[in-house]
Amino acid sequence: MDRWYEAPGQPGSNVVYSRIRLVRNWKEYPFPSRMTKEQDSELTARLCESFKGIGPADGTKYRFAYLDRMTDLEKTSLVERRVLNRGIVKKQGTSGLILSEDESVGVIINGEDHIRIQVCDTGLKTTECYERAERIDDFIDSRIEYAFDRKYGYLTSYPTNVGTGLRVSVVLHLPLLSTWKNFNSLTADMGRFGTSIRGLYGEGGENFGALYRISNQKTLGQTEREIVDLVTKTAAELDQKEQNLRSDAGRRRSLARLDEVYKSYGVLKYARRLTRKDAMNLLSQIMAGINDGMIETKEPCSVFGLVLGIQPANLLRMAKKPLDKDELDAARADFLRERLPEIR
Repeated sequence: MDRWYEAPGQPGSNVVYSRIRLVRNWKEYPFPSRMTKEQDSELTARLCESFKGIGPADGTKYRFAYLDRMTDLEKTSLVERRVLNRGIVKKQGTSGLILSEDESVGVIINGEDHIRIQVCDTGLKTTECYERAERIDDFIDSRIEYAFDRKYGYLTSYPTNVGTGLRVSVVLHLPLLSTWKNFNSLTADMGRFGTSIRGLYGEGGENFGALYRISNQKTLGQTEREIVDLVTKTAAELDQKEQNLRSDAGRRRSLARLDEVYKSYGVLKYARRLTRKDAMNLLSQIMAGINDGMIETKEPCSVFGLVLGIQPANLLRMAKKPLDKDELDAARADFLRERLPEIR
């Protein structure tokens, strides 16, 4: 089965994907950081039992795995594919993962909280993702009693999640807007209205590939629907601003932009060695070129799927052996040459 991130993006939209995350805790047990080893094992086993029947209820096939039995490379690869958060990789004790075949739905059992439900999908589909996460949440809630306070809402390991326990995220591709002179003031304004924006990849002040994640800052004091609507509206506004800038750039320097896109395609298609930073920035040009109709591939192409594929742990997992830096850069170039479709 194809994974959710392998689906081509929506033409004319700079929204890459939407994600809904819900965190919950079981009233019978202390938070994971305070549990004994015996409680770790017991909670994980009991929650797994509670999840039996989730597949037919959700209309999806799921598989289960114990995270503590996975290698660090396997877990890091799942982090790169947006299934796990980085905090779970180094967690000690028993924990589990229930994952749909297409990896669009994942439930972490006994991570930073007892239950972490995540639903992802391509495009601006925050409402659809939330409704699916809510159905899974209701399924679990009918089997166990959540830790809930009438005043504060759902109780969580981190105060920043107390209330709804809901984090709504939308990832956008913003190659021009992110270089706009007023971008910093725009992001500051977003903070005042309750959303935050940060680069998805990079080190320090850099952001490889111009991918940005917009999410809600607060989980307390708003309803779930209000949070979903807030992030959705903000993402739609940023998408429109990026479209306007790209349209204007196309009119003013269409030949220069076309040249950049084709040069990027040529390097990706024929290079024998690529650093992660260079590959990400070149793929950013291809993503914009396809979205703006400047190039057309002979076969449907998920550029974001390629972005996930060139991350280090995924390449190491495919190689099935250790790779030094030069070998990793060569494996990245091989991966892209093999998977980047021909253009018409």
